[in-house]
Amino acid sequence: MATVYTIHPDNPQTRTVEEIIAALRDGAVMLYPTDTVYAIGCDLNSKSAVERVRQIKQLSNDKPLTFLCPSLSNVATYAIVSDPAYRIMRHLIPGSYTFLLPATKLVPKLVQNPKRKTTGIRVPNHKICAALLDTLGNPIISTSAHLPQNGNGRSAPAEANLSRVELFDRLDNIVDAIVDDGSEPEDEVSTIIDMTTDEPEIIRQGKGWEAAVAWV
Repeated sequence: MATVYTIHPDNPQTRTVEEIIAALRDGAVMLYPTDTVYAIGCDLNSKSAVERVRQIKQLSNDKPLTFLCPSLSNVATYAIVSDPAYRIMRHLIPGSYTFLLPATKLVPKLVQNPKRKTTGIRVPNHKICAALLDTLGNPIISTSAHLPQNGNGRSAPAEANLSRVELFDRLDNIVDAIVDDGSEPEDEVSTIIDMTTDEPEIIRQGKGWEAAVAWV
């Protein structure tokens, strides 16, 4: 049964944030709100927790995991950001965008695409995410809380319409911690922009994709 942490959406309580971070440092997997959908995540540097996230989402090891960073300068620690990519990203960060980038050696292999050596990184526009990142000091894994059905690796269409209470109830025995800011789940995922080549490309239209078109 997961521990529920009730937290203010605009002014996250320091003590509550520290309790969540203590759990993450101990290898916890959490369900938490972002500026798009609710996400399942953990400390990027906790191998056992990352492995559990993969098991929960039924992801094979050749599927990269996205993680959150607090700023563009921090992204450059974990990914190789070209000058053209930097110019685009600075207009879109923070926001609902996942950038596919070449990974640096600081990104665990369990998180990368093993063939392309790439990773997905987001800088969310979300106060709770920002507080967690600032206190943890490490990136946080972020994969949608839409769980696969019937072992086929795809989530059921109806799952995007779950209420907050229904979502919490479904994941109560799956995750260790639930971060509850009172918000209802959104159904818009992030927009994915592939920045691994000289010509960036939007490969998934999600939240805010129209604004990205002006820069990509």
